Amino acid sequence: MTATVVPVLDGDTAQRAFRAALDALSRPGTPAALPPAGDMPAALLPVLALADLDTPVCVLGDVPGGVWADALATVTSAPVVPLAAARLVAALRPLEPGELAAVRAGSPTAPEEAALVALAVPALEGGPALTLSGPGVAGTRVITPRGLPADLVPARAATAFPAGPDLLLVTPGGAVLGLPRSTRIEED
Repeated sequence: MTATVVPVLDGDTAQRAFRAALDALSRPGTPAALPPAGDMPAALLPVLALADLDTPVCVLGDVPGGVWADALATVTSAPVVPLAAARLVAALRPLEPGELAAVRAGSPTAPEEAALVALAVPALEGGPALTLSGPGVAGTRVITPRGLPADLVPARAATAFPAGPDLLLVTPGGAVLGLPRSTRIEED
C-alpha cells in the first residue's frame, strides 16, 4: 500500500466488522469471520471499524513511514498514540514480551477504560493448547492459536477482573477469535 491509498469502509463492511468483533468477544474461543479486508491487514479492520475522533489508537508493526497508522488517522480522525495510551490497538506483528502488560487495563471501577487489542496471528490452530472458561463459554473450551505472546497467561493473570484488555486474535484471512477480559485462560 502506498501513502496515497486510504482504506475506507462502506457502511455494510463496517457493520459486518463490528458484528464479527462483537460475536467473537461474546463467544470466547468460537471463531467469527471478518468481511474481506482488501489490501489492508485483516487485524486493522476491527480497529478501523471501531475508531473515532475520541478514541486513541496505536498500530504496532506498521510498514515503514507509518502508512497504516496515517491511513487509520485520516479515515477515522482518531489520534495515533503510544501503546500505553491507546484504547484500540492493531498489532500487525507479534507482541514482544511485556507489551501486553503495557496495554491499558482500565481499573476495577473503570474497566471500560481498557484497550481492545486486535492481534494478528498466523492461524487459530496448531499452537499450544489453552483452556478457556468464564462468561460465554459453556463449561470449558480448548483453543490452540499460533503466534500468541509468550507472556499472555501471566500478563492476563496480573490484572484482576473486571480490569484488563480484551483481545481479538485475527488471521490473515479474517478469522477472528475473541478473548475478553472476563475469560479465564489456563495453559494446558
